[in-house]
Amino acid sequence: MTDVLVSIALSVVVAAVVMAVTALVARQQGRVAVVDVAWGAAFAGAALVCGAGAAVGEAGSGPRTWLLVGLVVLWGGRLAWHIGRRTAQHRGEDPRYEKLLGGTLAEVGMARAVRKVFALQGALVPVIALPVSVGIVREVRWWPVVVLGAVVWAVGLFFEAVGDAQLAAYRSLPRDRRPQVLDTGLWAWTRHPNYFGDACVWWGLWLAGGLASGWVTGLATVVAPAAMTWFLSEATGARLLEQTMMRRPGYPEYAARTSRFVPRPPRHG
Repeated sequence: MTDVLVSIALSVVVAAVVMAVTALVARQQGRVAVVDVAWGAAFAGAALVCGAGAAVGEAGSGPRTWLLVGLVVLWGGRLAWHIGRRTAQHRGEDPRYEKLLGGTLAEVGMARAVRKVFALQGALVPVIALPVSVGIVREVRWWPVVVLGAVVWAVGLFFEAVGDAQLAAYRSLPRDRRPQVLDTGLWAWTRHPNYFGDACVWWGLWLAGGLASGWVTGLATVVAPAAMTWFLSEATGARLLEQTMMRRPGYPEYAARTSRFVPRPPRHG
């Protein structure tokens, strides 16, 4: 139990440091959207530190430990790189954060941004990371569940990476050649393949890190993927983004024929 508490504490410290630094960067740049880069980086950093702590403490430093670390670092590193490249091209604020804060950073002030964005996300990181930080220092009970988790994680990363690539290709088209909405590829099956993929990644990590350690650990950590899925689908992800998207020409018609979150064949006619 001591190893578990230490591992969770390490993830809390990493999340606090990353979000504090990110808040300073946001104040300098005058926009909150930089937190999206820090989100993936915080998980990757927490996994690395927890893995190093497990190795030093001689607890859980087996192959499953480094599998979990590798999966989180690959996911978090890709996400931070992708969003960082995107935000570097668009210096304005993300409409989602303006909606959440009730205005731009200059209008609402740094204290409100810290309370509603940076502190909240900093608190969420160790909660979402529970299956990883706990699984890193626990023994594996069911290896087939670890394998299943890695498969679900891979499906999620596929949806994220391919969905992001398809969206980038769509945005690169000249405006006079660009369709009103992107409704091909994965985007024909779900309006948010990247958010769906993100949810799958964390259900996969829960299977590999939480449930594979036993029923008790699985039940104690299932809050992580459940919370992530709720935020992606109902809170700060798809639902909030669509409040803006529904005002765009062609999007309501696209929404009427395409699943909002879980992929399914598109409706026709």
